[in-house]
Amino acid sequence: MTTNKPNGANLGFENKLWEMADKLRGHMDAAEYKHVVLGLIFLKYISDTFEAHRKQLLQEPYADPEDRDEYLAANVFWVPPEARWEHIQAQAPQPTIGQVIDRAMEAIERENPSLKGVLPKDYSRPTLDKVRLGELVKLVGDIDLKARESGVKDPLGRVYEYFLGRFAAAEGKGGGEFYTPQCVVQLLVEMIEPYRGRVYDPCCGSGGMFVQSEKFVEAHGGKLGDIAIYGQESNPTTWRLAKMNLAIRRIDADLGPYAADTFFEDLHKDLKADFILANPPFNMSDWGGERLTEDPRWKYGVPPANNANQDMNLALACSGLLSLSRSEFFKN
Repeated sequence: MTTNKPNGANLGFENKLWEMADKLRGHMDAAEYKHVVLGLIFLKYISDTFEAHRKQLLQEPYADPEDRDEYLAANVFWVPPEARWEHIQAQAPQPTIGQVIDRAMEAIERENPSLKGVLPKDYSRPTLDKVRLGELVKLVGDIDLKARESGVKDPLGRVYEYFLGRFAAAEGKGGGEFYTPQCVVQLLVEMIEPYRGRVYDPCCGSGGMFVQSEKFVEAHGGKLGDIAIYGQESNPTTWRLAKMNLAIRRIDADLGPYAADTFFEDLHKDLKADFILANPPFNMSDWGGERLTEDPRWKYGVPPANNANQDMNLALACSGLLSLSRSEFFKN
């Protein structure tokens, strides 16, 4: 059955792409394969955005379409020639396609400091089937065409988000470490109504809370930038997913310069947030609580040192900035 979305998209579009991509997975684990697929989608996104701005510059009499500063001034990632999608797709049938993609990722990170250390760069590894990789490049390259056929807006953003959810489901329990189901995220955002201000997630996973918050703002007549995004993530791989997820949505965010555990290395000590969104690690039975008994963030009491499931205080105390106590939360 086809499910219509407010922006005109339908789930049949994303699902067909997922089925095609999943067929190319072979014997690779979903946890490993997601970085292959999502990295290519990101590469396609920034190349498309670059090309769209390049076409605009070609129409301007005094603009230089190969001037890096022209793109930085418009908040567009500069994509060097060897990293542009047209070049990548032309090399897709070659056995060296893995090396071509790795060089493209390295070039993008080199030219865009905010992406340093974020992009996957192991497409040339011997265990990755280069024939399947070439076919996957073609599939990602066809997303725009399939989107037009289905009437889908923001195709790359939608596909990235949808694939995150499907990879989380494929990974089972482990997938919950980087992805919270969209329906749960949407409910949380609707409850706190972040129209304007500073939004913080102390264990942000792949950044779904932030994406949904921006969608909420736009759905209520606001614009990108009405909220300021802050967060951090302890898993380095997931931190990189979040950086890509937000970049593909053109959402500026301060996720810290690296991955870090909120409990033991708070990267936003001076932040006074207006809204807190979090899906804390409830099932973590050994989270080091005995080392944090005197932590000033325990405004509503010290959570148990064994399993966080025993007390909701952990959710409230992750940031130390929430204004509602447990009783007030449930009363409201």
